[in-house]
Amino acid sequence: MAAASAVSVLLVAAERNRWHRLPSLLLPPRFPGLFRTWVWRQRTMKYTTTTGRNITKVLIANRGEIACRVMRTARKLGVQSVAVYSEADRNSMHVDMADEAYSIGPAPSQQSYLSMEKIIQVAKTSAAQAIHPGYGFLSENMEFAELCKQEGIIFIGPPPSAIRDMGIKSTSKSIMAAAGVPVVEGYHGEDQSDQCLKEHAGRIGYPVMIKAVRGGGGKGMRIVRSEQEFQEQLESARREAKKSFNDDAVLIEKFVDTPRHVEVQVFGDHHGNAVYLFERDCSVQRRHQKIIEEAPAPGIKPEVRKKLGEAAVRAAKAVNYVGAGTVEFIMDSKHNFYFMEMNTRLQVEHPVTEMITGTDLIAAGEKIPLSQEEITLQGHAFEARIYAEDPSNNFMPGAGPLVHLSTPRADPSTRIETGVRQGDEVSVHYDPMIAKLVVWAADRQAALTKLRYSLRQYNIIGLHTNIDFLLNLSGHPEFEAGNVHTDFIPQHHKELLLSRKAAAKESLCQAALGLILKEKAMTDAFTLQAHDVAIAVTYNHDGSYSMQIEDKTFQVLGDLYSEEDCTYLKCSVNGVASKAKLIILENTIYLFSKEGSIEIDIPVPKYLSSVSSEGTQGGPLAPMTGTIEKVFVKAGDKVKAGDSLMVMIAMKMEHTIKAPKDGTIKKVFYREGAQANRHTPLVEFEEEESDKRESE
Repeated sequence: MAAASAVSVLLVAAERNRWHRLPSLLLPPRFPGLFRTWVWRQRTMKYTTTTGRNITKVLIANRGEIACRVMRTARKLGVQSVAVYSEADRNSMHVDMADEAYSIGPAPSQQSYLSMEKIIQVAKTSAAQAIHPGYGFLSENMEFAELCKQEGIIFIGPPPSAIRDMGIKSTSKSIMAAAGVPVVEGYHGEDQSDQCLKEHAGRIGYPVMIKAVRGGGGKGMRIVRSEQEFQEQLESARREAKKSFNDDAVLIEKFVDTPRHVEVQVFGDHHGNAVYLFERDCSVQRRHQKIIEEAPAPGIKPEVRKKLGEAAVRAAKAVNYVGAGTVEFIMDSKHNFYFMEMNTRLQVEHPVTEMITGTDLIAAGEKIPLSQEEITLQGHAFEARIYAEDPSNNFMPGAGPLVHLSTPRADPSTRIETGVRQGDEVSVHYDPMIAKLVVWAADRQAALTKLRYSLRQYNIIGLHTNIDFLLNLSGHPEFEAGNVHTDFIPQHHKELLLSRKAAAKESLCQAALGLILKEKAMTDAFTLQAHDVAIAVTYNHDGSYSMQIEDKTFQVLGDLYSEEDCTYLKCSVNGVASKAKLIILENTIYLFSKEGSIEIDIPVPKYLSSVSSEGTQGGPLAPMTGTIEKVFVKAGDKVKAGDSLMVMIAMKMEHTIKAPKDGTIKKVFYREGAQANRHTPLVEFEEEESDKRESE
C-alpha cells in the first residue's frame, strides 16, 4: 500500500503545474468541467505515503526520456533524484539531470539496468527511500517489487500481486475470463514442449501468435502463418523473450487479422474503487511496437466506449489494482473486443490520456474523489514516437550522434518528452526512441494539423529517423479518415515510404546561395555541382546572383541570420521570398522550412567515395552494429538461399541474417557474443558454380 500511494507524486503530478499558470491556452470557456478536475488534483495531492514516511529522495531505475520525466517531476516537488547509469550512458542527459548518479556496470542491460542487486545497493548507499522503475526494464518485475519490500524500500508501482497476476499472460487470461472480460482463444498452459505448443497451434488454426508469457513491447512476439515456419518462429520468440525478460515461456493465441489495438487507462485506489479514463488507439505499429497513438480512438461510438471502459474496470478490480494501469484489447472490424494484456505501470503513451481528460494520473492513498461520470473527455491528442531508425530499410534501428537537433517549442498543448540533447549519442545497446512528440487540439482534424506542423519543426541530422515517415503517415488519407488497424503500415507500405521528390530548381538555388554565403565565396562566376545538376553562378555587383540550371536562369538574392543558435537563410528566387533553416555538414546542405526538409549533396570525387557496400564474395553485411547472438553455420557448410546464417541483437531487436543465394560458406568472421559493426562482412560466401557462370 505504501508503495502504490507514492505513484502519483513522482510520476506526473507536476507535469501540468505550468498549465495552472496558463489555463486559458488549454482550457477555453466551453470546457468548464476540466477546472473542477484540476481543483480535485490540487486538493488531494499529498507527498507522503500511507505509512507516514516522507519521500525526500527517489532512485530512478531507468534511463532516457522516462528517467528525465520522473526527475523533472521530482524536482518540482522538492524531491531529490538519484540516477543509475551504465558505462554507455556515462554522459547522458538523465545523469546530468539527477542530484546524484551512480555507475552500475557495463552497457548490456543484463549487467546494469536489469541488475536488481546493484540497484538495491545504490538505493541503500544513497539513502533513497523509494525506487521508481519507469517503464521497461524492471518496471513489471514482481521479484524486484518484492525485493524492494524486503529491503524496506518503497517500490513506486502497483502491488506485487497485481504485477504477478497480470505480468504472466497465461494467468491473466484465466483471471479475465473468470471476471467476464472477453478473451481470445488460445493455449496458456504450463507444458512448454515444442510438440505441445505445435499441437495447440494446429488446434487453434493458423495464423497464430506466439507471445512471451512475460513482458511486452512486442518482444518475444511472432506471427506464424503456417505449420512449416512454426519451429523457427518459436525458437526466435524464445531467444528474444529470454534476452528481454529472463524467461522464455510462451503462449499461443489465435491471430485476429487486421485488428485494432485499443487500450484503456484505468485507475484504482486502496478502497476497492476503480475508474477508466477512456481509451487510446495504438493500432499503427511496426515490429509489433507502437509508432503513433491517439486518444480517443477514432470511430468508436459512445456505447462501445462505455463497454470498453467497464470491461477494463472489471479487469482492474479482478486483481485489486492500485494506481495507474493500462488494459489492452484487440478489436475486430465489427468493434468486438478481446482482452490482450494488462500493463501494470504507466504506459509510454500516457500523455495523450492526460491531454484529453485534463488530469494527472495521481494516487495519493485516498479514495478516488471523482465518480466515473465526473471524468470528462475533451478534444483530441496524438503522440508520435520519434525513433533513430531507417523506415526504408525495414525500420532498421540506428545509432550515432545527434549532430543537429532542434524541436518545436513546447507549450500547453505541445509536449516533448525526451532524454537526449544535441551532441548526444543514440546508443546501440538500448531502445532507439529519441523522443515522444505529443499534441492536443479541440478536435481530431485540428490535432492532426498541429501534429504535422510540429513534425516539420523537429529537425535531426546525424542519423536516420522516422520523422518523414511519420509525416507521410499522418497525412495519409486513410489515417486522416481514422481507418487504422495493426496492418496499416504493411498495407500502405509503398505510399508511406515514398522517397522525397527530386529537389526543385528553386531549392537548388536556395542551397547554392546558402553555400556561397556560408563559405563567403565572392567569385564573379563559377559552376557548382549539386545532385548531379550543374548550377552556373554569376555574381552581380548589386549583391544578387544569377543562377543558370539547364535552360532556365534564376535571379537570387538573400542573406543569413542567426536565431536561437541556428543559422537561417532568407532568400528570394525570382521574387518569391522564403525562409529556411540552413545547415551544411561535410558534403551535404540541409534546408528545413515550413514546406518540409530537403538534403542536397555536393558530390565528392570518385576516388574519395567510400568503398562499395557489397559484401565479401556476395556474402551478407551486418545491417546494424550489434552482438552476434547465434551462429548457425561453419566453414564448408552448403546453404540454400533464405537459410538462416546467424542472429544479431541490437537496440533490443533480433535480426536474422539469411543467405542471399545458394552456395558454400568459405569463412565465418564472427563468433557468438562478438560485436560486429554496421556494414562489415559477416561471412565469406562462395557461390555455386552455376550462379557464377550466370553472373559472367
